Amino acid sequence: MTAHGADHWPAPLTTGPLDAVVRLPGSKSLTNRYLVLAALADSGSRLRAPLRSRDSLLMAEGLRTLGADIVDLADGDGDWQVTPGAVRGGGQLDCGLAGTVMRFLPPVAALADGPVRFDGDEGARLRPMGPILDALRALGVGVDGATSALPFTVQGCGVQGVPGGAVTLDASQSSQFVSALLLAGARYERGVTVHHDGKPVPSQPHIEMTVATLRAAGVVVDDTEANTWRVEPGPINGLDVVVEPDLSNAGPFLAAALVAGGTVLVPDWPRQTTQAGDLLREILGAMGAHVEWSRSGLRVTSDGVVQGIDVDLHEASELTPTVAALAALAVSPSWIRGVAHIRGHETDRLAALDTELTAMGADVVQTDDGLRIQPAPLQGRLFHTYHDHRMATAGAILGLRVPDVIVENVDTTAKTLPDFTGRWADLLAGRLDR
Repeated sequence: MTAHGADHWPAPLTTGPLDAVVRLPGSKSLTNRYLVLAALADSGSRLRAPLRSRDSLLMAEGLRTLGADIVDLADGDGDWQVTPGAVRGGGQLDCGLAGTVMRFLPPVAALADGPVRFDGDEGARLRPMGPILDALRALGVGVDGATSALPFTVQGCGVQGVPGGAVTLDASQSSQFVSALLLAGARYERGVTVHHDGKPVPSQPHIEMTVATLRAAGVVVDDTEANTWRVEPGPINGLDVVVEPDLSNAGPFLAAALVAGGTVLVPDWPRQTTQAGDLLREILGAMGAHVEWSRSGLRVTSDGVVQGIDVDLHEASELTPTVAALAALAVSPSWIRGVAHIRGHETDRLAALDTELTAMGADVVQTDDGLRIQPAPLQGRLFHTYHDHRMATAGAILGLRVPDVIVENVDTTAKTLPDFTGRWADLLAGRLDR
């Protein structure tokens, strides 16, 4: 086994069937959308039970730099009170490795009274930004620096305002390019009409989530025409909302029930939601689990036998590492399709999964848009995460059944889920309602 240091985590083996209740923090996707709208609103907002992770804290700090007042109501562990302010320039925004920050905030910075510089982690400079930057330029906003990636500077339009209007872009690399423009569009003089021209937009539920949050804030949105979204200029109402639990972050914990056997319950699972992670109900059922929704939450029960799956994850690509880890532990082959765009996520997730699963002994083939995984005997080793939080949780799933899996840089999970290792230990110990 590869030697490991202090930042490497020995993934614990399961010792028997699980019986646990795992209460998860709020959705990153919803938290960051609510934060942007609250910062641009006409009145104050209260976000209840928001996620406090690296991504959401970077979003909050970025909006503070742009002029919003965001106050913790319970010593950094409760609700957020957001008071909007005039969007100001002159600041520098740290995007970390957060796609929502690097893509959602440039259209907000376009409203500033001066330049706003954007940069982030080294890996963030590899993530595609061209479509959103080109769209801003087409809408009358100056953008200096890199043409298609961090770092860059948005020249705020100030008192002249952002003209807005219609723009065409290719959002086949990320639905965030569309959401970014829609979230700020009501503050542009002519609003914004976004037309997508290219291969199908991935993660369509995330755009539906954006439209739903805009409508909750009183913004008029027309999405009746395929691949076209129109946001009318006008008021943005303050919000008082409870953030749903993050369903994608539930993936590793529910997957653990499938691998170890037993039962895991995630409380407060919404009956209806725009979160793409809700697809877990269908996926886990197809892979051999009994999945039951009730008023108490989502309960997954299994005998520990994982079945292979043929699944298109185009609408919920963030689930790919979880499904790939399960597929490597299954009793039959799996095909994951529709996720070519995740080559441009925190890392090239298809290449990373291929490399790590193959190194453990699985038979993995990269296809044009996904992976084919043939189960084989696996051996523990250092599981590299590439600074990708979902790679780290995939390693934890594999470690439930494969001895001597060491997850590199497990702390990268703090990007979207604080104290993952503590929650994982509680899961295996059966401690309830963490």
